[in-house]
Amino acid sequence: MAKTIHQLDAGAKSWLAASTIMIASIATGDDIDILLGGGAAGWAGGDNATLRLPVDALDPPELLVPGSAFGSIFMVPSLNELMRVNGRVIASEGSEVWVTVEECYIHCGKALIRSDFWSHTPDNHDRHAPERFAEHCRFIGLATCDPHAHADLSPKGDPAGLMVQLDHASLRFADRPGNRRTDSFRNIVDQPRVAAALVVPGSFHLMIVRGTARITDELAEREKFSVNDKVPELVTVVTDISIDRRESQALARANAWPAASAPPGLNAGRIAAGHLKLSKGVGAKLAGLAMSVPGLVEREMAKDYKKNLY
Repeated sequence: MAKTIHQLDAGAKSWLAASTIMIASIATGDDIDILLGGGAAGWAGGDNATLRLPVDALDPPELLVPGSAFGSIFMVPSLNELMRVNGRVIASEGSEVWVTVEECYIHCGKALIRSDFWSHTPDNHDRHAPERFAEHCRFIGLATCDPHAHADLSPKGDPAGLMVQLDHASLRFADRPGNRRTDSFRNIVDQPRVAAALVVPGSFHLMIVRGTARITDELAEREKFSVNDKVPELVTVVTDISIDRRESQALARANAWPAASAPPGLNAGRIAAGHLKLSKGVGAKLAGLAMSVPGLVEREMAKDYKKNLY
């Protein structure tokens, strides 16, 4: 689905206006961390070139210093697709942080579908033991960066018990079908320091795991994450881990669970097709054709989700 643009077009701005949750990767050199943002719909905004984030909606805001790399996902209640916005922090003054937009695109909904992200009710039990929290985890945001400090935040979702495996020394998770982009893999090969935000949908508590990642295709590792007799092709193993527990005020402000109804008229497929239409050549012509046939984009997305979820 992904077609990258280098600005916030009208479709991207409409997505921002409806979003209640942001998860972001923040990188300076090889130092990488995770930040959340959230609030009522409309909390984030921007113009064509710049994403603007209010400081009081960020958790924790001090991570966003000018010059740091920024990679993010924006979620809209009850919609499974996400919007990714990547760039660099250019200003942090007063009540706002400004991020120059280098990449923007719609990400497919498979991670949120697999995690059943929006269907949960509030569950704010503080599961103190990391292993206990990991057992209930259904979604992670994986933060990586390349050697030039370009940040990426990759969404991953699975049912509880299959999302991650955690012990005292390592964290493991499978690679599932998604947008067919390899940003995080390339980043891990070139710069293996990563951070992962583990989320239990319904809970305002997070677990942030940092460490050194490697990618393996060993069958014994992959079979641990088999679903419906489908074995993932790759597993990421994070070692030398440190674990940070935090309560996210951003998730609390977003009031994510139970999820509100999706905004009428907001359509991820049409936004993605609009991004493709901004390109030149065959892609733009195909996007124009797809948008001219009512429901075509949505039907193709649904078909892909059904056929290629695992």
